[in-house]
Amino acid sequence: MALISGCQHEEVKPDRTPMPTVAAPPYACDYIPLKAVELMTGERDPLVRGYIDLDRPDAGDGDCAVYQRGGDRVKVLQVLLVPMGTEDRVKDQLENGASPLPAIVPGAIGYYGDNSSAEQNSAHAMLVRGNAEILIKLEKGAEGRDNAADVVALMKLIAPKLITSTGTPAPTPSAGKG
Repeated sequence: MALISGCQHEEVKPDRTPMPTVAAPPYACDYIPLKAVELMTGERDPLVRGYIDLDRPDAGDGDCAVYQRGGDRVKVLQVLLVPMGTEDRVKDQLENGASPLPAIVPGAIGYYGDNSSAEQNSAHAMLVRGNAEILIKLEKGAEGRDNAADVVALMKLIAPKLITSTGTPAPTPSAGKG
């Protein structure tokens, strides 16, 4: 009697759990909720390197990179906070077909999009207010999720803290109107 056995692959179903609506610990990097990172990347207990510094007087600064734990340790997500934001960069992307971000922070302008030709489910979002700029680059999103919606959801979670906690004031109406 011969026994034949083969590898059977169980189909892994995508985790379509909604993204968190409140930024709560534990954090992957300062202010970036680990639960959101795990959902959008599909990586559990990912490797994380970086920091977010909100103590700069003009705007925050930081770089949080998330990597796969196994194999080649591929970067799957990066969040940048830089004090060199310009609305012109956002306006150029919007004029070239990027989707506008919903209102997240008063006085901020942003866009998002996905790379539908990418095999790795990539998406990105940028939000600028004054000099502060947040850039989210999802380089390898979880299969079966709406990766563009995930970067928008992450932006909604982190932008209120990262942009409004820095020294970047909201634009004020022009004086002398009326």
